[in-house]
Amino acid sequence: MTLDCKQAQKNLIARRKELEQLSENSAEARETVTLDQASVGRLSRMDAIQQQAMAQATERQRANEISRIENALKRLDDDEYGFCVQCDEDISLKRLEIDPAATHCIKCAGR
Repeated sequence: MTLDCKQAQKNLIARRKELEQLSENSAEARETVTLDQASVGRLSRMDAIQQQAMAQATERQRANEISRIENALKRLDDDEYGFCVQCDEDISLKRLEIDPAATHCIKCAGR
């Protein structure tokens, strides 16, 4: 079985689009929490702050994955996709199926 770069590109673009949509849909959850004690109780404010922090952490993870996808798309354009950035050996197809933005082979990823 050989690496299908066109399919990898389609998968990466689809995943990036999905992440961008999720980010857009959750923008409200990351907004500043109102701390008006008259309208919201103390526990409700604490819950809202915790939910905001979780939404912000999730957004950071999404941004990181989008960055990894952008880098993978660049490697596709540069004909470097599918090769370990450390040892320049092939990244296994199974690994790329699981994580199309993988930059390291199993051996180097474990170091």
